[in-house]
Amino acid sequence: MEHAHEVRDELRGPAKELRALIPDVMRGYGELSRAAMAPGALPLSTKELLALVIAVTRECDGCIVAHARSCAREGVSRQALAEALGVAIMMNGGPGTVWGPRALRSFDEAAAEFLASKV
Repeated sequence: MEHAHEVRDELRGPAKELRALIPDVMRGYGELSRAAMAPGALPLSTKELLALVIAVTRECDGCIVAHARSCAREGVSRQALAEALGVAIMMNGGPGTVWGPRALRSFDEAAAEFLASKV
């Protein structure tokens, strides 16, 4: 996986093209995402950590970038993120040791961006 901004840049155009071709499917996915992340018993930060761990499990670089960014935005600490990635490694074995560090790097990049934007 490249750096987070490279993944976002690579996927931006094709995602817009696909959205234009299947708008109902993409709109439905957006509604599902909003419903899953809506306020409830779990805080959004926990839901984003769950999504990130699943993204690591699924080896989805675009998902990792998106949910690592959301974790940073929601104020998830680096230690909490690392512990969640530890669960992903436990459940995935070797692949988790590859994709987990990628998720940590993506989180670090997102956290740095948010800190820079607040200055």
